[in-house]
Amino acid sequence: MTNGLVVMTPSSIAYSGTSASINADGSVVFSACSSLSLNGVFTGDYDNYMVTVRGDSTIGTSWYFRFRDAGTDSTSGYIEQRIEANGTSVVAKRDQIGGTYGWILATYNTHESGATVYIFGPKLVQPSAYRSVSVSDYTDAFMRDYAGTHSVSNDYDGLTLIGQSSVVLTGLLTVFGFNQ
Repeated sequence: MTNGLVVMTPSSIAYSGTSASINADGSVVFSACSSLSLNGVFTGDYDNYMVTVRGDSTIGTSWYFRFRDAGTDSTSGYIEQRIEANGTSVVAKRDQIGGTYGWILATYNTHESGATVYIFGPKLVQPSAYRSVSVSDYTDAFMRDYAGTHSVSNDYDGLTLIGQSSVVLTGLLTVFGFNQ
């Protein structure tokens, strides 16, 4: 087997909203969803993963994620640092300590947004780490870069995306395993 990215097709999904489905290529398409859960995308075959997501919403919002195991989300232990750039403004700060979620994507009005999230060791029974870089075309190229850890040592097989304040998102998401 060669090194590279391997699409991780979810064993199942759950959502709150209009629609969501698994495509033949393993990606997940969703429409007007306030939450989207993917099960069975982290396996013992790979240590590290990449998630790509593009989406748009009708109003400005942020989307966050939680690790998930056997259908239950982990709601504690997320610690993050953030760098945000918009126009000529750059902000850096500690975003949360022991929070209930990790950030993944910022969207603004009907502008297209996208993110790449690297997840390190979610299937290992040890604390995990992640890094999310998202961009939106709101006024200028609006960028958020989150680096975080999840201090709860558990064996996670999935993740949940949740819209802040139940705002809905429409888009496409794919999970890849790093075959190395």
